[in-house]
Amino acid sequence: MQDQFEIILRLVLSFMLGGLFGLERERRHKPAGLRTHTLVCLGAALFTIAGSYGFPLTEGGPLVRDPARVSAQIVSGVGFIGGGIIFKERDHVRGITTAASIWLTAGLGMGIGLGLYLITGVAALLGLAGLALDRLSRS
Repeated sequence: MQDQFEIILRLVLSFMLGGLFGLERERRHKPAGLRTHTLVCLGAALFTIAGSYGFPLTEGGPLVRDPARVSAQIVSGVGFIGGGIIFKERDHVRGITTAASIWLTAGLGMGIGLGLYLITGVAALLGLAGLALDRLSRS
C-alpha cells in the first residue's frame, strides 16, 4: 500500500511541475501551454513508473524490464511533439524555446517518476530561470 501512495505522489508532483512550465509558456502566449506541459510531464512520469515497476522479473529467467528503453522512447516521442511546434516565418524561426521546455518537462516527469525529487527540483528551478533569461537580456 505504501508503494501506491508513493506512486500517486509522483504523478501529482509531475502534474504540478509540468503545470509550472505550462503557466509560464501560457502567460507568454506560446502555442504549447498549461495543458500540453502538464500532460507531457504526467505522461513521462507514468511511462517511467510503468517501465520501472510494471514488468516483473521472472524467477531464474532473464530481466524482463528495461527502464532505459522506456526512457529512450520518451525522449524520441517528445522530440517528435517538439518538432511539430517549431516553424519558420521568413527569416525567423519560432517555437524553439517552447519545444525545449516541452523536452525538459518530459525529463522532469521522468525524474519524478523515478523518485529523484531533489535533482528534478533543481533542474526545474534552473529551467524556469532559463526561461526568464530573455527578459533579463532585454532590460
